[in-house]
Amino acid sequence: MLYIVPTPIGNLRDITLRALDVLQACDAVLCEDTRRTQTLLTHFQIHKPLYRYNENDERSVARCLQALEAGKNCALVSDCGTPCISDPGWKLVKAAVEHNVPVTALPGPSAVACALSGAGLTGGAFTFLGFLPRKAGKAAKLLTQAAALKHPLVVYESPYRVIKMLELIAQTLGADIPVVAARELSKVYEEYARGTATQLAQQFSKQKKVQGEFVLIIDCFDAREDSDEDENL
Repeated sequence: MLYIVPTPIGNLRDITLRALDVLQACDAVLCEDTRRTQTLLTHFQIHKPLYRYNENDERSVARCLQALEAGKNCALVSDCGTPCISDPGWKLVKAAVEHNVPVTALPGPSAVACALSGAGLTGGAFTFLGFLPRKAGKAAKLLTQAAALKHPLVVYESPYRVIKMLELIAQTLGADIPVVAARELSKVYEEYARGTATQLAQQFSKQKKVQGEFVLIIDCFDAREDSDEDENL
């Protein structure tokens, strides 16, 4: 059995009781970084063999699959959050399914769900783009296409590139488009910064060092236009 186990995105108390049960009972833990996962397991006094899972190495995927086919129960984790959601894991899940290995996914911490809950922009549809391509042209094209749906867009970005990303959002979707920038979610310095793409780019540019992984929620929903459509029904 392959268990997909979400781990805390910051606050260790966010781990679920079921996740702890699975980690305690499994034969091995497949992880991105054995050091980070070892820190998590040690905190909860769990001692299990750790094997590094490298999504970009076919041999790594094959080794993990071989263990599963041999009848071992393995827990797949990423460094934080839910595996396979802008994190490694989907190739192993796909291979497991193709080889008739049972797969079950546990619910748990996810940065996109956490950020959307605190943003106050939607209670319904949204478009999740994850990490955008590094090339500005490709990223702009994706933003333009997704914005046409008029749902909030959710983008992941690192602290090292967030200013450039906000500037690209302003250039592509308009300088005044509203954005919520959520960072350090569930941690001591959690912040929801709100403003236009231009304002937030300027705000973070003034900081000596921008820290924390970001979830950017771009408000492409035009409430006035939606209201006009309702009146025409």
